[in-house]
Amino acid sequence: MLIIGCDYHPSVQQIAWADTETGECGEKRLMHSDGEAERFYRELKQKGVQVRVGMEATGHSRWFERLLAELGFELWVGDPAEISARRVRKQRNDRRDAEHILKLLMEDRFPKIWTPSPENRDVRQLLLHRHRLVGMRTRVMNQLQAIAMNEGMRRKKGLWSKKGRARLESFSLAPWASRRRQELLELLDRLRPMIDELSKAIEQEAERRTEVRLLMTHPGVGSITALAFVLIIGTPERFHCGRQIASYLGLIPCEDSSAVSSGAASRTLDCTVALARKLAVRLYWMWRKGQDYQQVKKFGSHAGQLETPNGVKSITVKLIEHPAPSIA
Repeated sequence: MLIIGCDYHPSVQQIAWADTETGECGEKRLMHSDGEAERFYRELKQKGVQVRVGMEATGHSRWFERLLAELGFELWVGDPAEISARRVRKQRNDRRDAEHILKLLMEDRFPKIWTPSPENRDVRQLLLHRHRLVGMRTRVMNQLQAIAMNEGMRRKKGLWSKKGRARLESFSLAPWASRRRQELLELLDRLRPMIDELSKAIEQEAERRTEVRLLMTHPGVGSITALAFVLIIGTPERFHCGRQIASYLGLIPCEDSSAVSSGAASRTLDCTVALARKLAVRLYWMWRKGQDYQQVKKFGSHAGQLETPNGVKSITVKLIEHPAPSIA
């Protein structure tokens, strides 16, 4: 088997490789724009060589992952923080990074992480696209609200009724302000059907997934939040403990303290898990307030677990695998 340590960049990759059968090794720099990298891997496929590629988790590598999957090569994606922590030498460049990744692969110390499937990533794009469009719609609506309030009209949600919109359109504005109002209204009319179409697609996708349907049995959990939670968490078994899930969802505050000094704590929330965090908080508090101790105990969990991150993993597994018990 040919083991390749790859230091990947959007425009170029530096590789260090070793053949486990012959002991032959080498290094090479491959450009992406002229197709050199793709030709290199396709030539390996034509030779019938088994290949395993290791690289750090990074962005802008979707085409590379698709290429390796098409060729039937193994791709191991590693945790960048773990890879960096296992680096001993102070000197760092692309060549040494590739050699370091190769060394971890050869010594079976490569920190491989879970990666979502292509289908998972595609459905994430559906959620992300709708999320961005909703944000655009909100900004448009806020601008129209500001125009209305500047004209002495404050209707809040009533501004979007037929009567409120007619009142908004009846204001006599200056030429450019009038054009802005008209174009914002047209943009709003275009965004609404697009968002409704994506919402229907999300509901259809949610019905296809058993885990999402089970999460939706809990009060207050809709198709969008449940689908986002399932897609982002993937499988709870990939986390070693509940604290890892809590940290992954941004529920654990980061801290930088030393001796008598204490650093300010802040949430470690990543934008990609915002919806999952929202669901986690909603589910845990719903679980505590919605059932008494006996109901929670009968369901197979201990009420005290809900108060600490230690119970996050067990609760997450149960929420995904079991529907909510009925509440009298």
